[in-house]
Amino acid sequence: MHRRAVAALWTAVFVVAFGTNVPTPLLLVYRDLLGLSSDALTGAFGVYAAGLVPALLLAGPASDRFGRRRVVVPFVVLSVVTSLLFLGASGSVLLLFVCRFLQGAVSGVVFSVGTAWLGELVGDPARAARLTTAALGGGWAIGPLVSGLLAQWLPLPTVLPYLVHVALMLVGLALLPRVPETLAPADRRRGPWINLGVPPGTRTAFVLVVLPVAIGVFTFPSTAVTVLPLLLTPSMPQIAVAITGLVAGVTLLTGVFAQPLGRRIGYVAAGPTGLAVGAAGFGLSLLGVSTGAWPLLVPVALLLGVGYGLCLAAGLTMVGELASPTARGALTGTFYACAYLGFGVPLLLSLAGGSAGFARPLGVLAVVVAGCAALLALPAARRLVRPAVPAASPPAASPPLA
Repeated sequence: MHRRAVAALWTAVFVVAFGTNVPTPLLLVYRDLLGLSSDALTGAFGVYAAGLVPALLLAGPASDRFGRRRVVVPFVVLSVVTSLLFLGASGSVLLLFVCRFLQGAVSGVVFSVGTAWLGELVGDPARAARLTTAALGGGWAIGPLVSGLLAQWLPLPTVLPYLVHVALMLVGLALLPRVPETLAPADRRRGPWINLGVPPGTRTAFVLVVLPVAIGVFTFPSTAVTVLPLLLTPSMPQIAVAITGLVAGVTLLTGVFAQPLGRRIGYVAAGPTGLAVGAAGFGLSLLGVSTGAWPLLVPVALLLGVGYGLCLAAGLTMVGELASPTARGALTGTFYACAYLGFGVPLLLSLAGGSAGFARPLGVLAVVVAGCAALLALPAARRLVRPAVPAASPPAASPPLA
């Protein structure tokens, strides 16, 4: 029963994650259909975070008060409704933004509370972090890869990918009744509706170490799937949508396969290492932009994927160790809220570059990320976080998914 419950919840989280990135390669299609500027295009991508961050901050405390199931299940249903609403977004900029906002709200609830729920089912923070990374990373990767291929070479590019997601969501919904509630009524707490969940005594470690690692998580894939395709679209005639889906898939799936590296180097070191590798990916992307060599997007995607994966796994492991049992949902939501600030980076790059384009701001971003990596690699930063995270040494290898 336990293994089947873990597999059922893992599947539900996976298919919701699949849907969140279905629109990613389609943004180039929407740009042509709706006449979107670069600012509007990156804004449509980033408004996802506007729905997600408040949902993250509210969903964790709500689940700590009412239980995991009562919070998660309605938003899994909303994921289906949102994909159906997307069917009309090709004719309305407003509907496109509304759908992305709703998608963010769904993600904020399911990813934060679902992660806490899965962690309580599994019991081991390190293994739960690996399972969560696999579910989220796998869904985030396969969703845009499938939608990019469907949209590039099959009819109805703004319809068929969403219908595929709806079909998968029906499977996820059918499995959810197998998942038991893990937070007993006696353990539920009636605290403030907005509760960051950071325990006293660990706030300095969270702000100085966990926060920059969290922001790095989605700075890498969001830049990979919006800024870089926009820069190199002229070099990719007739294949830009498919290549964007491929870049998104490679970036996010690489994050899943980066887990053995994280276990080898230890999760205290994985955060700064992930930031450093991501900075290297940004540097290589500048070479691709300057030469117009779009095939460089593949190694760039690999580097940014490793950076994203190491940062996500390191952050989730630290959160699992920091959180108190009755506030795990709140702290997990806080971590994801910080992580999704990275979705605003492409819009910031677009606004900073203006008519001059993305290249110069992208170079500045590479330098800033490299500087953060260097600071977090200092012995003082390691000493700051290590007492709060006893699992900093490499955890045992993850068993096969149940």
